[in-house]
Amino acid sequence: MPDTPSTLLSVQHLKKYFPIRRGILSRVAAHVKAVDDISFDINKGETFGLVGESGCGKTTAGRAVLRLIEPDEGKIRFDGIDLLALNAAELRRKRRDMQIIFQDPYASLNPRMTIRAIVGEPFVIHGMTNGAKPSRDDEVARLLKTVGLDPSVMNRYPHEFSGGQRQRIGIARALALNPKLIVADEPVYALDVSIQAQIINLLADLQQQFGLTYLFISHAIPVIEHISTRIGVMYLGKLVEVGASAQICLAPMHPYTQALLSAVPIPDPAAKKQRIVLRGDVPTPINPPSGCRFHTRCPIAVDRCKVEEPPLRQVRDGRDVACHLVE
Repeated sequence: MPDTPSTLLSVQHLKKYFPIRRGILSRVAAHVKAVDDISFDINKGETFGLVGESGCGKTTAGRAVLRLIEPDEGKIRFDGIDLLALNAAELRRKRRDMQIIFQDPYASLNPRMTIRAIVGEPFVIHGMTNGAKPSRDDEVARLLKTVGLDPSVMNRYPHEFSGGQRQRIGIARALALNPKLIVADEPVYALDVSIQAQIINLLADLQQQFGLTYLFISHAIPVIEHISTRIGVMYLGKLVEVGASAQICLAPMHPYTQALLSAVPIPDPAAKKQRIVLRGDVPTPINPPSGCRFHTRCPIAVDRCKVEEPPLRQVRDGRDVACHLVE
């Protein structure tokens, strides 16, 4: 699919399988199909939310897009360039435009490095600011101010900060090289609810200020709804529904999306909401069901769903749904 002028990232037929090795000879006994043939586009300046249950392949997809994990198959075009065709040196140069915010602010910062060194490290790695220490310090101070931290904390270590402050430091590091795309991998998962709102609002403000594009990964529908322009719903390594945020959250079409949204609490105790309870457990990604992968838990599945895999196709209003019964 050719890039349109507004497309920043185009992912086509992306696959990533992890081998399971057994025995003294480490033979490959099976594969975990973490990401199994997904396609999506992200336009410049928008936030594409990727949502689904834990283990559905969201994080693997995000890391494969950045080639932090090498995909097995597929095409990834970023800003008109085929990322899979780049060698190591070319990919390092391109990484200036692609950054990631990690899920765990406690594990993503080196406890032996000061905040000055952590936020300033991208400049050292990419040879920016000509290696001049005063210039790097000025940039680190600017970045800390941008994310709401006082530059006086530069000489402190990560253990001296709260979880929300650590995540702000991680965001400052991601902003250091003025990227075009940021993959936010569950950036508020490990934070208190009140701090989550602060970080979400910060990310939204930074997007407006710097024209950023986000791939935002989360299992929390309310968070995804608040920040995303468009949403992709994943189930067992597959995309089952893609559409505008308002479309997905107000009128979901795929049975799995409907079940996810039915589980979101309503703040009004007097409001009545019908909960869709899915039967059974999520199947293993080592040996996923034939046909539609959701048919083992779907409340409306028919015989066709058991044998024929539904393609992700456009049904109406720009919505893509993988379901035989969507019409």
